[in-house]
Amino acid sequence: MTFRGRHWIAFWLVALLAALCLVIARQTSALNAARALTDLRESRAALEGRRAELDRRVRTAQSRSVLLPRARKLGLRLPADTEIILIPGPSEPPQSATILHTPPERPH
Repeated sequence: MTFRGRHWIAFWLVALLAALCLVIARQTSALNAARALTDLRESRAALEGRRAELDRRVRTAQSRSVLLPRARKLGLRLPADTEIILIPGPSEPPQSATILHTPPERPH
């Protein structure tokens, strides 16, 4: 059986519809990915803002103006200069000079 004109038209119409469906599916997938990326960027910005706020709160809580009143409430006081002992930490080993490795000479 040979294809007649109307069969070819139907075949190409089905092929065109299939190609268009693939394009629509790909575009929909791309739009969904773009939305997800936008949501993730917004979430990241919110988390970075929260982190900055927490960092600020930690710096404030570590400040002398906050710690001294709390220490006094606990019965602590600032040490006198003669009461402070500095203990040196472990020192870093001296860095040795870089030695270039040369292969041993071969006997002739």
